[in-house]
Amino acid sequence: MSTSQPEAGFTPTGTIAASVDRRRVVFATVVGTTVEWYDFFIYATAVGLVFGQLFFAPLGANSAIVAFATVGVSFLFRPLGAFLAGHFGDKYGRKVVLMWTLILMGAATALIGVLPTYEAIGIWAPILLVLLRILQGISAGGEWGGAVLMAVEHAPRTRRGAFGASPQIGVPLGLLLASGVMALMAMIAPGDAFLVWGWRVPFLLSVVLILVGYYVRRRVEESPVFAELAERKEKARMPIVTLFRKHALLVFIAALVFAGNNAVGYMTTGGYIQGYSTNPEGPLALERGPVLWAVAGSAVTWLLSTLAAGFVSDRIGRRTTYIIGWILQLVGVFLLFPLVNTGNIWLLFLGLAILTFGLGFTYGPQAALYSELFPASIRFSGVSISYAIGAILGGAFAPTIATALVQATGSTLSVTWYLAGMTVVGLLATLLLRDRSGIPLGPDHEAEQSVSPIYGMAKA
Repeated sequence: MSTSQPEAGFTPTGTIAASVDRRRVVFATVVGTTVEWYDFFIYATAVGLVFGQLFFAPLGANSAIVAFATVGVSFLFRPLGAFLAGHFGDKYGRKVVLMWTLILMGAATALIGVLPTYEAIGIWAPILLVLLRILQGISAGGEWGGAVLMAVEHAPRTRRGAFGASPQIGVPLGLLLASGVMALMAMIAPGDAFLVWGWRVPFLLSVVLILVGYYVRRRVEESPVFAELAERKEKARMPIVTLFRKHALLVFIAALVFAGNNAVGYMTTGGYIQGYSTNPEGPLALERGPVLWAVAGSAVTWLLSTLAAGFVSDRIGRRTTYIIGWILQLVGVFLLFPLVNTGNIWLLFLGLAILTFGLGFTYGPQAALYSELFPASIRFSGVSISYAIGAILGGAFAPTIATALVQATGSTLSVTWYLAGMTVVGLLATLLLRDRSGIPLGPDHEAEQSVSPIYGMAKA
């Protein structure tokens, strides 16, 4: 293997990277993605709890559906963020993109925290809310690819799954933090106080978290793969054009892999379970605080299974780990609503915990899987755009679809079959891909990386 290969442990200057530098990369990706997803999920949590009342009240019975639709609107703009981040990330580096996405997300989140409601400024309230949610979507679309490549491209060849799990656990950590802070505010400002000001505090807290994330990220070195590409002047001039000309089908299949996970995951991260179980006019009408704590608890099981799946994928391969994950996720899908609908908070937590265990195994290996699918010169564009498209096909409108299905059928069984169908889609997409665990990631092996990983396909 060439001594320029980052997976062998070399920095851009050709010296052995110290383990402390790798730990710093892992820490930075965990902190940064946690902050980003906290910001993203705090919105979805607030949608399930208060936004229907505060910003869409004139719509009456349809306020919940429209409020959940604003969660999905941001996904429509994730590809824009992914296109921009992919282009600039493949041309100017992973690190600079990560800094700007963090700032954009934090600014949009903090502004939501001071946004007047419909009662105060009328129609401008939901309009401004949607615009700020769009900015969150653009940021989220650019964030993930950069964080993933910073982790995986710094990793030793045999530990990419473990390193790649570090940005992945930012999702359950962000959900844990968002749910925990919201639950705490529900205790500090119960009842009407929560509607008046309590929900705003978690959004404003984003300012502090962004400062922490910015400080940590700016101390991390650029990805060694990109540094070598820059040194050789081999950066792609139009990476997105190259990506779609040579790898369009691969992007779509990779997107379907994520869609199968994302649709199911957005039952909690999209605020659906929170809204469904606490709706005062719904069949359960549970208290807000205990439900939020149950969701926070399930985020812990999600975190642990995500981390475990990254390590497991280094032992048995990404593809096999995913297949196990899809089976576990399907079991969780069929158990979720029977347990939630008991109205018992402990059984609700159990249903979420079982579900998130499967979700972790279909999310933990994703960073390594995606990084090993695309050639070095267009890798940022490939992983970012695949992720963004998968988010649209999967989680974008999953809470909205679930709400509409229950209203149309009067039963959560329809939601179960919808989630089961998305899980099967993810499984089938996974089966179409060869396992490329351990493939060299550096620019010396661009030709090998360009061979299509899709079964039945020749070179791209």
